[in-house]
Amino acid sequence: MGIHPDANRSVLVNIILLPGFNPGPYTGAGNNTYLIHAKTGSGVVLIDAGTGDQRHIRAVRRSLSQKTIDRVLITHGHSDHIAGVSALLSEWPGIEFLKMPWPVSDERYPVAWKSLADGDEIEVGTEVLKVLHTPGHSPDHLSFYCEKDGVLFCGDLLVKGSTVVIPANHEGNLVQYLSSLARIRDLNPRRVLPAHGEEIGDVVGLIDHYLEHRRQRDADILDALRGAGGSGTASHIVGIVYKGLSNDLTQAASETVLAHLYKLKTEGRVCERSDQNGAVWECK
Repeated sequence: MGIHPDANRSVLVNIILLPGFNPGPYTGAGNNTYLIHAKTGSGVVLIDAGTGDQRHIRAVRRSLSQKTIDRVLITHGHSDHIAGVSALLSEWPGIEFLKMPWPVSDERYPVAWKSLADGDEIEVGTEVLKVLHTPGHSPDHLSFYCEKDGVLFCGDLLVKGSTVVIPANHEGNLVQYLSSLARIRDLNPRRVLPAHGEEIGDVVGLIDHYLEHRRQRDADILDALRGAGGSGTASHIVGIVYKGLSNDLTQAASETVLAHLYKLKTEGRVCERSDQNGAVWECK
């Protein structure tokens, strides 16, 4: 598979990056969606639906030329990846929408979902995309792997130059996330196409950086608790570990700190108790 980063197509290209036109504090420059044309045979697949912005819909239409979309594969049910399904269905009524079930997300959208599971294979012409369940950022998170070409569409598992939020209050799970990273590290795909940011070349190097970052964040959180006399709330820890963080990113930091605390709890390194102020975390 080849890719053209500017959504302009040539006869040698069958992956087209189409931006979602949704920049923001949590999405960076915005989402990447990927239109895949089969090299031989029929079949057009879109990975992730965007948010329904009409500029994205127009970009999809232009890139299709005389073809139509057969299927939309959703990496996970966060709104910046899934909210565009209604707009896509209005434009191309015959589309199939495929994802791993997550009812709390799926039921918000009036489409007939087709279920995906780990190990499923999706044919795009003579190409095959293998479905990999890579949970942690969300429980339904999927990556799609073209083993023949060594290309992985990783959704929100990895972002070049940044780390990934683990939303603990919305079923994010750091233990699962680290396991997903290890799975992709072992796979060592040649190229990784993320849902945000630039293409990732050295995936092992980035994952090793992520793993070290998470180990250091564990240590920072434990140091913050010890510095507070051995116990504290999650918000207190955020104020220490993320000192000077802008207000628009505080919620994301709070989610990530909580995800680390739940991980440390499963490892027996902290415990949780409740008082009038809510959950209090203690070193063990």
